[in-house]
Amino acid sequence: VQLVESGGGLVQAGGSLRLSCAASGRTFSTQVMGWFRQAPGKERGFVAAISSGGDITKYADSVRGRFTISRDNAKNTVDLQMSSLKPEDTAVYYCAANTWSNSPPILPAFYNYWGQGTQVTVSS
Repeated sequence: VQLVESGGGLVQAGGSLRLSCAASGRTFSTQVMGWFRQAPGKERGFVAAISSGGDITKYADSVRGRFTISRDNAKNTVDLQMSSLKPEDTAVYYCAANTWSNSPPILPAFYNYWGQGTQVTVSS
């Protein structure tokens, strides 16, 4: 499984960005997908996750109501729509795949494939 993120960039506080993650392989529709982020000097933390069929989503408290995770199993993509961005959302955002769980986990250790990350910078 290879994951490639795109869509990061610089945005002003209050603005929006949409991240996309393209996955290779024919098993995407069976994988739980997640988004994590890591700011300088901090551990990688959970942002959002979605079940293989898209019927279950989970969000970190800090982004609930502002971010939306979605997936298109026909296109092998998972997106993260980010709105009302804050400077504290600044981080490298990573897409991750879990190939064995049914319910989306929130711990990074439960994901076995990772993308290279995309930088999101929110200016105040």
